[in-house]
Amino acid sequence: MQDRVILITGASSGIGAATARAAAREGYKLILAARSGDKLEALAQELGREKILTVELDVTDMAEQRAMVDLALETFGRLDGVFANAGRGGTEGGFSGADHETWREMILTNVFGVGLTLQACLPALKRSAGHVLLTGSAAGRTTIPGSMYSATKWAVTGIGYNLREELRGTGVRVTLIEPGMVDTPFFDEPPEQALEDKDIANAVIYALNQPPHVDVNEILIRPTPPREHS
Repeated sequence: MQDRVILITGASSGIGAATARAAAREGYKLILAARSGDKLEALAQELGREKILTVELDVTDMAEQRAMVDLALETFGRLDGVFANAGRGGTEGGFSGADHETWREMILTNVFGVGLTLQACLPALKRSAGHVLLTGSAAGRTTIPGSMYSATKWAVTGIGYNLREELRGTGVRVTLIEPGMVDTPFFDEPPEQALEDKDIANAVIYALNQPPHVDVNEILIRPTPPREHS
């Protein structure tokens, strides 16, 4: 485990940062990528700089994605896992009245950006027989009226399924991580009934730490409903 290297996008806060902390405790070397360089640097200082590379990244830019992977390989010599976690939330108004420009940024980040991360990382992951993990959502498994965000997460579910078939026989594993409501900066107001970001990080580490012959295809995680009192 001491030599394994994982790349995490959307690593500056929430699920990404929690996963970085959990992976650091497990001895992974880390490439942490996000738009916010200041937050990444603070996280790297918290975790200890020796085994961490930070990259300020726009996931919708292929040149930046490829440069990130080149730097990761130059620094650590290999790539064993990628957690494609970067994502953006939706907007109110449904299909009838939502801000379509917000849609554009969300779709580019949540779908196109994921595709670019995969395309940039797959050559290195095939060499290492590595592991792809994708942040889907319970919203990508159910119907939510008027939600374009949910539609992007349905797309991530499809990416996971289709990628697994493409990689069959390569030794690369593919895991969809599908959280329900998580209390992260994603929400302006903390949800009443929610998971914690470290709960999702624990699921990522569980999937990563399985032996090579075990491929955890999906982990769907929801908050436990409150107990009913008679």
